Amino acid sequence: MALSSIIVSALLSAVSVQAHGIASAVVIDSTFYDGYNPSYQWKNPPPTVVGWSVPDDLQNTFIAPNQFNTPDMVCHLGAKPAGAAAPVKGGDVIEVQWTPWPASHKGPVLDYLANCNGPCETVDKTKLKFFKIGEAGWIDKASDLWAANVLTNNNNSWFVRIPEDIAPGNYVLRHEIIALHAAGNPNGAQSYPFCFNLAIDSKGTANPAGIPATEFYKAADPGIKFDLFSHPTAYVVPGPALYSGALPVSQTKPGPITATATGIYTLAAHARAMVAPTVAAEAPAVPTTLLVAKAASPAIPRPTPAS
Repeated sequence: MALSSIIVSALLSAVSVQAHGIASAVVIDSTFYDGYNPSYQWKNPPPTVVGWSVPDDLQNTFIAPNQFNTPDMVCHLGAKPAGAAAPVKGGDVIEVQWTPWPASHKGPVLDYLANCNGPCETVDKTKLKFFKIGEAGWIDKASDLWAANVLTNNNNSWFVRIPEDIAPGNYVLRHEIIALHAAGNPNGAQSYPFCFNLAIDSKGTANPAGIPATEFYKAADPGIKFDLFSHPTAYVVPGPALYSGALPVSQTKPGPITATATGIYTLAAHARAMVAPTVAAEAPAVPTTLLVAKAASPAIPRPTPAS
């Protein structure tokens, strides 16, 4: 085996066994689109994927509150735009797949969209203005069930639904978990944002106002500075208000994948990538309905959820 292959293999293993997860892919209409893994930077040539590259995230680390006002808060450490976009229609459901997420890392799951107003493949991330299309926090106080736990329980997957009323175009989906296990301490909350390019085909006309990701949260916000272990009675999901056109969805175990694709280059291309049949195991559906902007979709065999 070539030395370069050994290095890449070792890096793949290192990235996959870290304590924290990464959002690694999306599934739309039973079609799998690969996201990004930091080990891809050593592949020659690197694969073209719909997930934004985060080459600096080799340790599956997080963005701390004292970094919330930096460009890394947009799509994670050193993030750069993806080279392709996943085609999707207004009203469709997207399944975001994660590598195993630790059950101890309780916290909210949030989803945002930003219109690139042109090709997302060349967009300046600091110019993106996001509006929130999904949020879920403390789901069940009696069992201490959080949105991140629901994600873990559903084969490390989360569903988000694209609003039907937004104008067609090229958008960035920003998907995020905020882990709160250390959030009782100053600078203790942990944000894990990951981004995917979408080419949204829609009959809508709405262009929701948004704000930069660097303005989402402050270190002292009640949903950021939060002590899980002090017997809290309520939790306020942080960030801007949910977009009025956001749509609900059921969080369930994902279904089978029937094809894979690499994506397209911007909505203007308006042509779906070649897809190949994929064999995938079905997972039993155990629905958990949340009052958030999301609904059920397909999936692929996944790692065993973290304990």
